[in-house]
Amino acid sequence: MDVAIVGATGDVGRAICGQLIERGELGPTSRLQLVGRPGGSSGDAVHGLRVDLIDAHDEHAPHIDVATRPEDVVADVIVMTAGRTLPTGTGQPIDRDKLAEDNRRVFEQYADALAAHGSGHEVVIVVSNPVELAVEVFARRLGRHRVIGMGAWLDTLRFRREIANTLGIRRHRVGGFVAGQHGDRMVPLWSTVRLRGLDPDERAEIVDRLRGDRTLASFASEVRAAKERISEAPDISAAFAAVDAYPPDVQAVIRPYLTHQSGAKTAHGTANATVDLVRTVLDGRDIVVAGQVLLDGEIELGGNPWHGVIGVPVAVGPDGWSQVMLDDLAPDESRALWEVAQSINESLVTWGGGAR
Repeated sequence: MDVAIVGATGDVGRAICGQLIERGELGPTSRLQLVGRPGGSSGDAVHGLRVDLIDAHDEHAPHIDVATRPEDVVADVIVMTAGRTLPTGTGQPIDRDKLAEDNRRVFEQYADALAAHGSGHEVVIVVSNPVELAVEVFARRLGRHRVIGMGAWLDTLRFRREIANTLGIRRHRVGGFVAGQHGDRMVPLWSTVRLRGLDPDERAEIVDRLRGDRTLASFASEVRAAKERISEAPDISAAFAAVDAYPPDVQAVIRPYLTHQSGAKTAHGTANATVDLVRTVLDGRDIVVAGQVLLDGEIELGGNPWHGVIGVPVAVGPDGWSQVMLDDLAPDESRALWEVAQSINESLVTWGGGAR
């Protein structure tokens, strides 16, 4: 199987390339294509990155080649990381409208090229932001089931880690999913949380203790209040320490937010979640993960079939995602997911898409 990384020379793209090779996801007979922007600095840098990766991993590296035109992208799995990224360390609100305006042109350029020159079987994993916009652009051109946004899976892994950290266990013992919109508007599905080695009664007791008497009706306001409070910390070290006082679902939003505010980036965590999805597609079996996908009535929200982009648990295999794996939700989860879905669609309409 072959993988192409569009935007390979960015921080996240480089981390994905390294992890794909280091984790052995691509064997010596596979191909890793590094894609740079034509006429830009990345068009030159992909050649240097190719040499650097071979230099580091020659003993077990796949075949590595370079592409600098959208129409030359060829792979079984295409990872979209290109486009302008979210700013770090600014302390200012993110202008998602400006980000969408700038990146939509990039998304359309590559989606149109794949539609015209691709095999018709590629699976696209979207990392670029706004992830919901990119998913819609690619899905409308290539087919819904071949496009998956990794934001919900990254949020899911963060949610599981915060639960595990609170309990003093490793993340692999925690199950559960995050749905909704990537970032602040994620919807933690507490009803899906499972703890390996515990029976349902024990699990329910621990989840109730972790969550307290809170519901998702207050989640958005809790996140806003937490951001305001940690902004008053005397330094970034104290701010990170203050995050530990919040429940795991709030921590899953605030900790990566602080990482950005610190001037660092979340490249390694993002790459890890992305490589997880690549491995899932390459594995050849249907595995349940969470991802942003374009739905066409597969679930009901607000009492009606939902048609639009939303993050949900889905079964993913070599041909993309096949079905939504969402059991009956708790009332507060169903309500929160409906509100977030409406908000996503309003943004997409503003950006020139969405279900009107």
